[in-house]
Amino acid sequence: MLKKSIFFLIVALLLRTGSLAIAGDQVYKKPNVIVILADDLGYADLSTYGAPRIETPNLDNLARQGMKFTNLYAESLCSPSRAALLTGSYAHRIGVTKVFWPDSNDGLNPEEITIAELLKDKGYTTATIGKWHLGHHKPFLPTNQGFDYYFGLPFSNDMGPNVRPGKGPYDPLPVMRNEEIIERGPDQAQLTKRYTEETVRFIKESKDKPFFLYLAHTMPHVPLYASEDFLDKSSFGLYGDVVEEIDWSTGRILDTLDELGLAEDTLVVFLSDNGPWLQKGAHGGLATPLRNGKGTSWEGGHRVPAIMRWPGEIPANTTVEAMATIMDLYPTIAKLVGADLPEDRIIDGRNIWPLLAGKTDKSPHEVYYYYRLGRFEAIRIGEWKLHLEGRRRDYNNVRYNYSDDFIFHQWEQLYNLAEDIGEQRNLVLNNPKMAKKLRNAVMKHKKDIKENSRPLGVVSDV
Repeated sequence: MLKKSIFFLIVALLLRTGSLAIAGDQVYKKPNVIVILADDLGYADLSTYGAPRIETPNLDNLARQGMKFTNLYAESLCSPSRAALLTGSYAHRIGVTKVFWPDSNDGLNPEEITIAELLKDKGYTTATIGKWHLGHHKPFLPTNQGFDYYFGLPFSNDMGPNVRPGKGPYDPLPVMRNEEIIERGPDQAQLTKRYTEETVRFIKESKDKPFFLYLAHTMPHVPLYASEDFLDKSSFGLYGDVVEEIDWSTGRILDTLDELGLAEDTLVVFLSDNGPWLQKGAHGGLATPLRNGKGTSWEGGHRVPAIMRWPGEIPANTTVEAMATIMDLYPTIAKLVGADLPEDRIIDGRNIWPLLAGKTDKSPHEVYYYYRLGRFEAIRIGEWKLHLEGRRRDYNNVRYNYSDDFIFHQWEQLYNLAEDIGEQRNLVLNNPKMAKKLRNAVMKHKKDIKENSRPLGVVSDV
């Protein structure tokens, strides 16, 4: 009994010092956290997800050592997806309804409480490396959003010396360190290697204290570039070269954790910000068997590859089919480090630690809402997904003669994703009750967003 009392006393002291945390009935050492985000990587672009001609041995190994998700959702475009990840909220709720351009005067509101800020308050050293794309003016930069260190590009790699329709030409693409532009017009073939070098350096410098690293790769967003070591090496063309270099980068990071003895103390998350940019043809990826890709509310636009590993805590070589979202990283990581969620705002993400720990196979989400460019276009409840009325690209809408109850919903499409993952068979005429259930949930959600939205950040002196 005395030994047991001493044990609980030690645990209590470690909890007070911040060395341990509790999730459910489990007490454990707080993990380091590394989130690796690819840009425009399709659902079927890793070999562990069925990529036909792209070899990703390091990410395949990560999946064998951890957990692979088959129903994890992100937003369908770059900036909204990053905003959802960092705030745990639907991007539409916080005003991020578009992609930010070099001539934008807005960005992620500094009043938002990012996951980096939550972890920083818990003694974590924080860094983000790579593509930011949440506003390039000083108030919106990572150093004003909870990150101690930043290196990378403030927006997409196609926003260099080009011309936006109706606007003038931009300056050459900037590379930033913290709040300073240190270079313009970088050799993009070296970006993945440079990001990897910065990442490895940060891990080594932070190895003796808890750290949070958010690595957001610039690619495979077009234009595509690969270093000499990977160029023309893939059987899937330049796109495959780029993905295989990102796989190498991930392997280099994992090797560094092994070398420093940090692997068992680190949660590693790899995922994509949205689906593949199919309009780019051979320079875009694949979302097979999902329909369409980036910028749409089809499954191929929102459902992304996602792998999470924490040796000894997340069961190895497991696949989760339950629905999860990019927003869930926020409350889940907060729970793992013992950080309280903000109580003055809506957090749409859910703590998925029970899923990650293998304690359940049930999703904490009853519903998921699909947005595209500020438009609310679809809803999923369970296996049922309803596309709402309205004009959308590649929707192949067909007019039907509905009963009076459906007369205002002539463009709706209803799919059962369990039986029709490719969204090919519209069942709206056969399932009026289910369509009505989803439509009622839509009205409830729209009311919630209207009453509980938060403003986008804007600067006027530019």
